[in-house]
Amino acid sequence: MKGVNPYVSMEEIAMKLPQLQSRDDIEKALDEVEYLFEVIPPELQDNAEKLISLLRDKLSKTA
Repeated sequence: MKGVNPYVSMEEIAMKLPQLQSRDDIEKALDEVEYLFEVIPPELQDNAEKLISLLRDKLSKTA
């Protein structure tokens, strides 16, 4: 994970969540957070789970 700051990555995705409209964009963001979930420390996993849930919910509402 050299060069990737999970704190910053998750914050950036959370900030752009309202602007994510296309299924492709939402899936890309979801893939990134799911990857981060696997490599981040346990204390960050709760926040990642919340973001994953929000992204999945948004994805389910996208045609």
